[in-house]
Amino acid sequence: MNITREQVDALNAVVTVVITKDDYKANVDKALYNYRKNAALPGFRKGAVPVSLIQKQYGKTVLLEEVNKQLQTSLNSYLSKEKLDILGNPLPRVKEEIDWDAEDFTFEFELGLAPVFSVDLTAGTNVVKYNITADDTMLNEQVERIQKQYGKLVSKDTVEAGDDIVGTFTNEEKGINAEATITTEIFKDKKAAKKFIGKKVGDVVTIGTKGLFDDDHKLMDYLKVGHDDVHGLDIEVNFTIAEINTHDLAELNQELFDKLFGEGVISSTEELKAKIKEDAEQQFAQQADQKFLNDVTESLIANTKFDLPNEFLVKWLQTAGENPLTAEQAEEEYKKSESGLRYQLIEGKVLVQNNLQVTFEDLKAFTADLIKKQMAQFGQLNPTTEEVDGIVARVLTNQEEVKKLSEQVMSEKMLNLYKENVKYTTKEVTYQDFIKEMYGE
Repeated sequence: MNITREQVDALNAVVTVVITKDDYKANVDKALYNYRKNAALPGFRKGAVPVSLIQKQYGKTVLLEEVNKQLQTSLNSYLSKEKLDILGNPLPRVKEEIDWDAEDFTFEFELGLAPVFSVDLTAGTNVVKYNITADDTMLNEQVERIQKQYGKLVSKDTVEAGDDIVGTFTNEEKGINAEATITTEIFKDKKAAKKFIGKKVGDVVTIGTKGLFDDDHKLMDYLKVGHDDVHGLDIEVNFTIAEINTHDLAELNQELFDKLFGEGVISSTEELKAKIKEDAEQQFAQQADQKFLNDVTESLIANTKFDLPNEFLVKWLQTAGENPLTAEQAEEEYKKSESGLRYQLIEGKVLVQNNLQVTFEDLKAFTADLIKKQMAQFGQLNPTTEEVDGIVARVLTNQEEVKKLSEQVMSEKMLNLYKENVKYTTKEVTYQDFIKEMYGE
């Protein structure tokens, strides 16, 4: 067998595989012998069918199978031995129909090669790392929410300012049918708020969406519409009132504090706010980290320059899926996936350049920490090492969970690497301001 490679350019090559009779004859003869041993044709005893008949009936099929096996094995072995970093899969070159009566066979494959490049994490970028703070307005709202949650709910007949109003927003044209609990205080449009005062269960209030809230993104929460639809949304929606409730607020005392956080953990309203602030900002930090990771990704894609074997990849996409694509469909699909492919290559390069890998000890430690946090949410603040280790062992027997957790560990490693090496500016914002920054406003 002879395999050669012609380097077309830095990103494209052609591999030629020549398979001779000596490469496949022994396996073909063995396969035909096995066919003959088990063949049962009319007029012949089992195992006594003439070789010529076996050859006539099965010869071409066996030859094709053995040559194909040889071809796949040798090609894969060659690519591995030569350490060729290819994109997609080798594409057979279309040529005249193969003459299976010949003794030697020649096959050609086009290869798309991964580009050679490096990633400079220290290069200048315009990435911003956000530090999200819980401001006094948010803390006061959360305290009141807690007082309402643990207070006494009182049903009412008529809406007054400050009441909780349960109902459904609808707009047939936009397909809106969203259950919501609102108060008159949520509206920036005071005229809209006044429409609810004095209304009763079963009444329908019609309000306009333009300028309804201080932030159009709140329409996503209350009307359940997508982000692209909320900006400048100017329609009328109906709100059908189903319930009207008010709250006798729970008193901010030691009994409530102990119920919330355990006996003696906090003992004043100031400590309550400090605890809320701490918990909220931990959650905000996770969201800020995710945005930082996304923004660094976008920056690396934009600033790491390399060429791809575009023509080859478009051709490969035509046959890569379950259903063949036309050249035009493959071109369109490639445009959609090129950015993702570029980042896969960049991410792979970052991992290699910085020797990032997930060890089993990394996985165990990450899983244990995750389990402790989950147990704490259910009041188990001090689980034993044996309890945690037992749960970790069970979790890590599930391959799907292992895969998911490994991705999370690697994401954390990438995040830490970027924090240490990428040049960025830090910006302190409230959560509402962060939402605006996140959506480019």
